[in-house]
Amino acid sequence: MSLVHFASSKVKSLNADLSLPAKFRRLLNEYPLKEMFDKKSIAIKMHVGGHLGYTTIHPLFVRILIDALREAGGRPFITDGSGAIPGAKIRGYTEEVLGAPIVPAAGLNDNYYKVLPVGYHTLKDIQTCGEIVSADAMIVFSHGKGHGHCGYGGAIKNIAMGCVTGHSRGSLHQLIDTEFEWDEDHCAHCYLCRANCPGGAITFNKEGRFNIFFHDCRYCMHCVTSCPENAIKINTEGIRWFQVGMAKATETILNTFEPSRLLYITALMNITPLCDCWGYSTPAIVPDIGIMASTDMVALEQASLDSIKVENFLPGSLPEPLALREEGTHLLEKIHGKDPYLQIETAAEIGLGSREYTIKEVD
Repeated sequence: MSLVHFASSKVKSLNADLSLPAKFRRLLNEYPLKEMFDKKSIAIKMHVGGHLGYTTIHPLFVRILIDALREAGGRPFITDGSGAIPGAKIRGYTEEVLGAPIVPAAGLNDNYYKVLPVGYHTLKDIQTCGEIVSADAMIVFSHGKGHGHCGYGGAIKNIAMGCVTGHSRGSLHQLIDTEFEWDEDHCAHCYLCRANCPGGAITFNKEGRFNIFFHDCRYCMHCVTSCPENAIKINTEGIRWFQVGMAKATETILNTFEPSRLLYITALMNITPLCDCWGYSTPAIVPDIGIMASTDMVALEQASLDSIKVENFLPGSLPEPLALREEGTHLLEKIHGKDPYLQIETAAEIGLGSREYTIKEVD
């Protein structure tokens, strides 16, 4: 079984040394950081959020990680998609606060990349971000939360979607399908679909008819999720293809590193139903859980998902039109109608890790 370290957000007594930041320091001490990262450039891949979002990983935890890496002799830098970096500072992600530079993963114009083959359905290759694949090592520091496409967004989503250019993110999303249906009779013309489209692909003509400019469409399904009248539908038979494509893209990126230079950390706090890419935050759907880490990405993903339980759901936390469904077993499946374990199952099948794990709690 693979080992997953866990620092619980629960505080047993009013003692700062028993709080989560202190536990996180001790969790990092469980790993041979000097052996892994001494004299190495380390890409810390995060999702820094956007616009009015405030539920990304708190800068304090990022600073604790960076301090530990510097003490181990490493040269860390924070990185995310090129378009996200300019707005990161309003969430406290600055070099002054974090103690490390913040670098756009594919350069300022999203054009610094290396093309690597994938060869899966329409996903022939991916444009991997240059700053990431040219680093000596990588720490995947993920915010665990829900995700409209794959049910759950953790390490796999952070790598597959966050370590490629915008063009390749679109290619990954296209694995789902490209057939949209708009029901004019149900459309209330509230324009939430247009407001929540990250690519600016949605327009309405003078007659009020819906239109998607597919060149700018990222196939993220924000329009489908945000429509309160269910007036927009997309053929989702390709969800499995998308999951496989995510896993294969992840494999391609991880293969650019020595396995001993990789560490995966997931913050299970502010677990919202939607991804941070929406650009705003909604309430958490379960209480904070804590932080998990492992050198086995699949084990970490499995353990993280297993910790998000239906019985801990916070009533009233879901914004309309989201609601709990009768069908499904996992909480995120009941919200999004997609099995969040599919991506983990696929990652295990192609040899990216083991779904069998044991938890070691750090007190």
